[in-house]
Amino acid sequence: METLQQFAADDFCYLTTTGRVTGRPHTIEIWFAVEGNTLFMLAGGGERPDWVKNAAQTSEVDVRVRDVHFSGQVRRVTDPDEDVLARRIVVAKYQPRSGDELNSWGRTSLPIAVDISGTKE
Repeated sequence: METLQQFAADDFCYLTTTGRVTGRPHTIEIWFAVEGNTLFMLAGGGERPDWVKNAAQTSEVDVRVRDVHFSGQVRRVTDPDEDVLARRIVVAKYQPRSGDELNSWGRTSLPIAVDISGTKE
C-alpha cells in the first residue's frame, strides 16, 4: 500500500472536491506539505476560492499525487499549534524553490488540512 510520506517531496498534488452548486468533481493543482497522515495546503485567497467553499460544504475529498489516489477528509485548521505547523512546513518546502518571498503568503493564507484515510483503486 502506498503511503503519503513517500510523496512528501513531490512539487504538487491534485485536490478534488465536490462542487457545492453542481455536485460535480472540481480538481485543482496545489502545493502541499505532509506531516504524518495529514496533508497541509495554504489557500492564498482565504475563504474565497471555490475549492475552499466546496470543502466547507462536503469534506470528503480525493487527493492524487503522481498516479496514486488518496481518500480523505478536508478541514480548516483551527488548532493554534497545528496552524503554526501547517504554515511553517508548507513555506519551508517551497521557499528554497521559489524566486519569490513566501513569508507574507505563509502568514496571510488560510491553512487547510486533509486527513488521509487510505488509498483508492
